[in-house]
Amino acid sequence: MRLHLRGVVLPGEDARELWVHDGLISFEPVADAETLCATGWIVPGLVDAHCHVGIRYHGGHEDEAGAVAQAETERDAGALLLRDAGSPIDTRFIDEREDLPKIIRAGRHIARPKRYIRELGIELDDERDLPQIVAEQARRGDGWVKIVGDWIDRSVGDLRPLWSDTVLKEAIDAAHSEGARVTAHVFGEDALPGLINAGIDCLEHGTGLTDDTIELMARHGTALVPTLVNIDTFPEIADSATKFPVYAAHMRDLHRRVRTTVADAHAAGVPIYTGTDAGGSIQHGRIADEIDALAAAGLSRHDALGAASWNARDWLGRPSIEHGAPADFVVYEADPRVSPEILTTPAHVVLRGRVHKRRNPVTGHR
Repeated sequence: MRLHLRGVVLPGEDARELWVHDGLISFEPVADAETLCATGWIVPGLVDAHCHVGIRYHGGHEDEAGAVAQAETERDAGALLLRDAGSPIDTRFIDEREDLPKIIRAGRHIARPKRYIRELGIELDDERDLPQIVAEQARRGDGWVKIVGDWIDRSVGDLRPLWSDTVLKEAIDAAHSEGARVTAHVFGEDALPGLINAGIDCLEHGTGLTDDTIELMARHGTALVPTLVNIDTFPEIADSATKFPVYAAHMRDLHRRVRTTVADAHAAGVPIYTGTDAGGSIQHGRIADEIDALAAAGLSRHDALGAASWNARDWLGRPSIEHGAPADFVVYEADPRVSPEILTTPAHVVLRGRVHKRRNPVTGHR
């Protein structure tokens, strides 16, 4: 397919022309190209940097057809690059599909017994096994490993760290020696200093960040993926935790202050990227909602979109709109930085040079 486009190519502000040939972007004219758009805004393919292809909505494992449907939903929303932050199934069969987003896998979650969602993660009876398991997952993943940093400890009735600081340092060093980066699920305050000081590359959620740990993240260059659409489920989680009133109150407090926390982290220079935590309690295809939530938390709409596009792609080592790069981009009729309504209605989704028609949300047809 040969395509010609003209529009404002973000993050720039000027109208430009580009062409597509053999699935790649060209800044040089391509003969016999069909004009896809003469005006509009062209955005590097969106990134959901925290999602779970393979976890069924409301729990359980997806089969292959279900995982494909999840990936299709992300694609139709314009999310063409997914960092799968832990999945119980092997989704490498998706790599064979040219019509589905690229997935950067973090392997399976690594946790302790009864300290995470049952059946999703690898559970270690002895924390001293963590460095070895992290190294194994690093070799099986796509440059990322996911550990569970904290979870409710029912014996104390509140969030508590899963690992000692010494073991964390050994485990993160083991991943780095394999050329992988490490991220961690973390809700509360107590696990943060140990994770950051151990050299963790990214934190997921990070609702318990304080001025001190934000400063520590900025100093270490640790990234944050706040998953705000998921954090909005905290009051519901708290309502269901009647046996653990301290934990419930803690979760409500974390939710209450999360947008201030994200704003403070952004102001301190912490790199922030979008992730919906789709899979489980969050449906796929909500990247526009997460971008809007980041903007509501204090990022400019330009920065919020960049956190889900050109900046996130650079962080994950993937190109944006460059000569010779894969033709993965989204076209909008109006500036997508203006309102969330524009983000939810892309005019065209182009993946590897192929134009995909969006599904009708009512009929399910394209």
